[in-house]
Parts: sequence; structure tokens; C-alpha cells
Amino acid sequence: MADTTKIKDKAERKKLKRAARKKAAPKAKRTTPRGSNKKKVKKMARGQSKR
Repeated sequence: MADTTKIKDKAERKKLKRAARKKAAPKAKRTTPRGSNKKKVKKMARGQSKR
């Protein structure tokens, strides 16, 4: 994406960013499902809070 840190005007910055997003190559589809490497939580014991 274009470096827009120098531009103070918000509308102008937004315009440049949108243009850069349109020009950028589309991202590839995900190979693994989202959150697949998150820590899995086993079923907690029912009743009194265990966490």
C-alpha cells in the first residue's frame, strides 16, 4: 500500500489508500481454515467455574 503518513488531509489520504487497494493484486485464497492453529479448549467441567 502507498505510504500515506506524510499526508495530513484525511480525505486525500483515504482517496490515495482506496486507489492503492484497487491497484493491488488480489490476495490468494486461504489454504488452511481461519483459526485452525488456535489453542483448542476441551469441554470444561460443568458447574463451578474452572477458569
